Amino acid sequence: MKRILLLPSLLLFLTSCLIVGREAESTPEPIPPTQTSLTDRAIYKDGLAPEYRAVLNELPYASMYEIEFSITDDLAHINGSESVIYTNAEEIDLSEVRLRLFANILGGEMKVNNVAVNGKSFTPTYALNDSLMTVPLESPLKPKESLTLTMDFDFAVPQTVELNYGVQAYFDDVLALAHAYPVITVYDDEGWNAEVPPQSGDVTYADMSFFEITVEAPKGVTLVGSGREISRQENGDRQTVKYAAGPVRDFYLAASPEYEVFTKKVDGIELRFYTRDYLQDGAESALNVAAHAIEIFEERYAPYPYTELDFVSTPTSALGIEYPGMIAITEGIILPDHDYLEATVAHEVGHQWFYNLVGNDQLDDPWLDESITQFATLQYFSDTYGKAGAQGFRSSLEGRWEYVGKELIPVGLPVRDYNDAEYSGIVYGRGGLFFEALRDEMGMDNFDAFMKDYTQSNAWDIVTAEKLKQNAEKYCGCDLTRLFENWIYP
Repeated sequence: MKRILLLPSLLLFLTSCLIVGREAESTPEPIPPTQTSLTDRAIYKDGLAPEYRAVLNELPYASMYEIEFSITDDLAHINGSESVIYTNAEEIDLSEVRLRLFANILGGEMKVNNVAVNGKSFTPTYALNDSLMTVPLESPLKPKESLTLTMDFDFAVPQTVELNYGVQAYFDDVLALAHAYPVITVYDDEGWNAEVPPQSGDVTYADMSFFEITVEAPKGVTLVGSGREISRQENGDRQTVKYAAGPVRDFYLAASPEYEVFTKKVDGIELRFYTRDYLQDGAESALNVAAHAIEIFEERYAPYPYTELDFVSTPTSALGIEYPGMIAITEGIILPDHDYLEATVAHEVGHQWFYNLVGNDQLDDPWLDESITQFATLQYFSDTYGKAGAQGFRSSLEGRWEYVGKELIPVGLPVRDYNDAEYSGIVYGRGGLFFEALRDEMGMDNFDAFMKDYTQSNAWDIVTAEKLKQNAEKYCGCDLTRLFENWIYP
């Protein structure tokens, strides 16, 4: 999913020394999901902005997850159980369902057992270094039909941030868990989408889903999860917290005994930053940037979809990583006067519109979330500081592209077709500048109208390069083929 404000000369690589986890003092058994509320979407209403609550009566094919995480006392092991209702949204019968176990390619280990379809046990097969689990079906799942998958899983969390920026890691007293559960893969015109992704980009490509998550953990840690906290209770030295998140493309969880929380409200949205107490000034500065970015992006694109936006500091080796309704920021830049804090926060806030609200295949079309979010960040600086501010950030885009000699490498390639320097220079540099060229070709008024309509008409959906092009051509009444051939297409 997502990603960072990636700059080869600016990447903050944290120490790679290994912190060895303490022996687990206890290993609680996961509580099987009850499924009592899997089809009840009312619990998601209060987490959505009023403008978006009608979506709860839409998205008929969205998967409904109920997951139990039980985190051991050493914070490095998880026992889980999952129940998910999956509906065939395709026009063909499906003979199997495929799920990703991302832990197995991110330095950890996930083992799944007790897999059942509608209560009947099945034996899955595995591929892609055990990161792809295929569950065969006894009879084909017809279009618009649903099934219920259940399973248990055990997850040994990596204790290093070396792989994929530490999106799954227990390191330096912080537990970061991105897509740390069996994830149903997207089925589209390519079939089931699955590959071992490059470590330089996002690893996920996901449809909108609804999540009801229960987390049991040591009482001494602060838990932060996607969506809205709907209940909390304590039992001795353990705590149980329940979250409702949806519609979202992923569920993210962070935990640390070191977290303090700092808050700010903007336009009915609760902003929170969870970090260590000595980083309060930087956290509050980041919240001010986030509040201003939300105001700009709401005016330019669409209302922010949720009632909350949480930030967590993690030892990620990226500057920042976006998740639905949550953003991870590396601790090293959480200082009020740090050169990269403002741009990183504005960029990751922009991803709440481009990656989450408007989705895309982040492995095959990374420019559709990263390049457009770089341009959104440019608009943030323009609206905040005027021409001089815009030129400052534009220079950083030019600098990224210059890093690869301003080669005319297409912006629209899959992540796997770039080396690390090209991924930064082209997708984050040249790709951001493409939207300036598009604006100049279309005219300012047409472009602004296009961006607003593109965001709002594709909310909760997945877009393609061709869809963006067609939407833009509708607003300018022009043929943009040559522009896309010069910038985007191979």
